[in-house]
Amino acid sequence: MEKISVLSKFTIARMSDEVFWLDEKGNFFWVNQAACKALGYEEKELLGMSVFDINPNMNEEKWANHWKIQRQQNEPVEAIHRRKDGTSFQVEIVNNFIEFEKRIYSCAIVRDVTERKEKEAQFQLTYDRLKESEYKSRFAHFTVSRAGDAIFWICQNGKIKFVNEACCKRLGYTRQEILQKTIFDINPNFDPEKLSQHFDRIRVEGKAVLESEHHTKEGKIIPVEIASNYVEFEGEAFTCSIVRDITERKLKESALRGALMEIRELKERLEEENNYFQEEIKLDHNFGEIITQSQAFKSVLAEIEQVAETDSTVLVTGESGTGKELIARSIHKLSRRCDRPIIKVNCAALPGNLIESELFGHEKGAFTGALTKKKGRFELADKGTLFLDEIGEMPIELQAKLLRVLQEGEFEPVGSSQTIKVDVRILAATNRDLQKEVEKGSFREDLYYRLNVFPIHCIPLRDRKEDIPLLIRHFCKKFESKIGKRITNIPQKVIKQLQDYDFPGNIRELENFVERAIILSKNGKLEIGSWLPKTSNKTLSKKIVSLDELQKQHIIKTLQHTSWRVSGEKGAAKLLGIKPTTLESRMKKLNIRRSNEVAS
Repeated sequence: MEKISVLSKFTIARMSDEVFWLDEKGNFFWVNQAACKALGYEEKELLGMSVFDINPNMNEEKWANHWKIQRQQNEPVEAIHRRKDGTSFQVEIVNNFIEFEKRIYSCAIVRDVTERKEKEAQFQLTYDRLKESEYKSRFAHFTVSRAGDAIFWICQNGKIKFVNEACCKRLGYTRQEILQKTIFDINPNFDPEKLSQHFDRIRVEGKAVLESEHHTKEGKIIPVEIASNYVEFEGEAFTCSIVRDITERKLKESALRGALMEIRELKERLEEENNYFQEEIKLDHNFGEIITQSQAFKSVLAEIEQVAETDSTVLVTGESGTGKELIARSIHKLSRRCDRPIIKVNCAALPGNLIESELFGHEKGAFTGALTKKKGRFELADKGTLFLDEIGEMPIELQAKLLRVLQEGEFEPVGSSQTIKVDVRILAATNRDLQKEVEKGSFREDLYYRLNVFPIHCIPLRDRKEDIPLLIRHFCKKFESKIGKRITNIPQKVIKQLQDYDFPGNIRELENFVERAIILSKNGKLEIGSWLPKTSNKTLSKKIVSLDELQKQHIIKTLQHTSWRVSGEKGAAKLLGIKPTTLESRMKKLNIRRSNEVAS
């Protein structure tokens, strides 16, 4: 016991960590050489000082509260220490409260964490203040034996020279059992060669911190952080290792890695969606919102409102330039999925061999040029809406795969055997007559019926000419900043000329025409110049039909928009401004049946 006590005192006095012994009033009772060196004082100077002299943030009231809390919690604390030359450094302090000979002392073990603050749980325990020679030796041995952290003294051959009570409790051995073992029994990650290298390192550096594992008597593996200090005593080298259980920290790190992995996956998805939206932003849509005063088109708006709140598939038909995409975006905006993206695929703009990859994604190396893994539009649109524009242009060989996704909500990326499930609402648009494409064999009949759950027909501009004045004013406003001209006067003559033109290119053609007209205009007055195409007499004569035929076509178009509903608030009679019985009489007279087709 005498040798162990002397060894404890000698070890603490020469350890490279700072050690302060303090009484309840904060006076220094004993300091080691490392503390003197760190603060720049002689030992005699420090022994006449208190914690208030080296900690500028501490006063008597704070110290009394600190002493009380630390005795209850005994948690590491951070503070600022000031050297003799006035410079300061940040430290981590571990207080060990010891009752010895009916007096309470704090052994403050201080570590400079200025450069290593973020490394959690790294120890450099030093011990503070001893009294006289015999008292100090016994006191140091008493303190180390009862310290809360596990402490080992290990010889160069791996023999365990001494352990404290905390070490025995943590590992489940008695002191006698541990002293009969080597460090290789406790830490299987060490072998004689590694231990020799470890001694060589701490002999040069004085100390080292590493992570490893300790095995308990029951075989449980405990992750630990080991702070080793090199000590020579009576010609023999030892390592004094202070060991902390970091199980909880490892669990937190593992949870953090899992969270970071999830964040990384979400970030990658957001980046892919952002890349898609950057391309979408470049698109020049016909207009930012639906502009109409047409009674016929208001029936279309009613259909949009009815179907938007469902997840039903919608097929938008109509000529090019009539605003099919705008209708699709309006449906999405009014739907429950509006907080997720609407992803667009233009089936006519992509080569046939790339549409599959765009829709379903591909694995790295799936085909020539597939340098990285890519998510498809279906996966990007998960929980949102996928808009398949120009669906009539989709190659027949891909239609079966599309049908499977619509029916089962799953697919495999190109080059992958992994099945991906998605929840996507489908909106499709086409300027083709898909029924005729089915008859020709260029479009699958089962896919057509799967898409045609709720058809919406987009009315051509020639059938809603009352909207032309509104659209002209809208486009004039839109192009003000782009062209640098403000149009304040739109002559009625210009409106009349434009209303007399049929606009085969529909709203897109009108938009382009207004932009050209603004360029030509002067003094805020819209001028159309000679851009407007002339309608020849021959063409005009072809358009002239009998009143009965004109009436028949108008009634059929109105019936188509109301799904052939005659009466009621949403019936054709209401739109036409006549009684249902009158409409039925005219239908009978003009031989109008649901099988009739409207010439266009």
